[in-house]
Amino acid sequence: MADRKFLITSESVTEGHPDKIADQISDGVLDAILADDPMGRVACETLVTTGMVMVAGEISTSTYVDIPKLARDIVKEIGYTRAKYGFDGDTCAVLTAIDEQSSDIAQGVDTALEVRSHTEMGEAEVAKVGAGDQGMMIGYACTETEEYLPMPIALAHRLARRLALVRKNGTIPYLRPDGKTQVSLEYVDGQAIRAENLVVSAQHHPGATEAQIRGDIIEHVIKPVVPEHLLRPDTTILVNPTGRFVKGGPMADTGLTGRKIIVDTYGGWVSHGGGAFSGKDPTKVDRSGAYMTRYAAKNIVAAGLAEKCMIQIAYAIGVAEPVSLMVDTFGTGKISDEALTDLIERHFDFRPAAIIRDLDLRKPQYRRLAAYGHMGRIDLDPLPQWERTDRADALARDAKRL
Repeated sequence: MADRKFLITSESVTEGHPDKIADQISDGVLDAILADDPMGRVACETLVTTGMVMVAGEISTSTYVDIPKLARDIVKEIGYTRAKYGFDGDTCAVLTAIDEQSSDIAQGVDTALEVRSHTEMGEAEVAKVGAGDQGMMIGYACTETEEYLPMPIALAHRLARRLALVRKNGTIPYLRPDGKTQVSLEYVDGQAIRAENLVVSAQHHPGATEAQIRGDIIEHVIKPVVPEHLLRPDTTILVNPTGRFVKGGPMADTGLTGRKIIVDTYGGWVSHGGGAFSGKDPTKVDRSGAYMTRYAAKNIVAAGLAEKCMIQIAYAIGVAEPVSLMVDTFGTGKISDEALTDLIERHFDFRPAAIIRDLDLRKPQYRRLAAYGHMGRIDLDPLPQWERTDRADALARDAKRL
């Protein structure tokens, strides 16, 4: 994307957005199961609408989770504690419709094609877990921000987190949980030079005025987050552009698990494999494969081998080995993309069981990722394993031998 002028936009949402409520409940169920049954199989979907939460899916586990209580607790922790907010965790209905994982799928995941066909293979423990589905996943990293994310999505997430913070700490006391942010930046020769427009939509108490909301959002949300050099006199700032945002959350919009996949990843800067993350245990490569490609791409960039790196990987259901691996550095690679592909294959094992092992994916850690993105989460402690750059030095040393 260098040597030209263009505008690009990314968005984020707060944890009170209906789709993100759904994601957090689905990942809350997953975390609760993994806490007691690390081998549990979970595919959990959530729908939220006026006065109701519905949790459905396929779960095979040896433990018990009180899903209605868990869902209510999450709704209340997000901030929906009063009917006047449009949703109340104490009074909403919670419906569940849970079945066991299909035995046909379980057969392919439990014993991969290679082991069923070639029992003489070594590393049987790693090879025996096949991919939970077919599909392709995308990982990306770049040098543009400290998160190794493109600037538009990084800023959109920072604004959304800040919007939630000033609500929770009372800086802007009339805010309510639902909210969205959007950042449009102008690039020249690959560098962000100015913010074309910024959009912040924040649910609020009906007594707050438009002028009050605009002034507070600019002062306490936008200015502390957006770098001063990007804020120009001609930057358009839109705060609650409809003029009113009192009715929000599930009362205003139905929420579904997995409907914010671009928010969860790279903000539309690069391709997306198409699969959502939340509510899926790590045998589902939609989740684990996306984390591993991010891990590899971030370490390639941290090693100084490229300024931008996108990795696509693909799987067949029940087969442990990926069916394809592609690397694109958009002309920024210090060595060829083909050489980087070979390097990545030597340093990263993309078989599902190896990903689960190397990224420590069988422990509860997912609800904290279900809002504000799954990638670039340097705000979290402990840092997700796929955000570490612990293989960068080895990659750099190996690349010198090529």
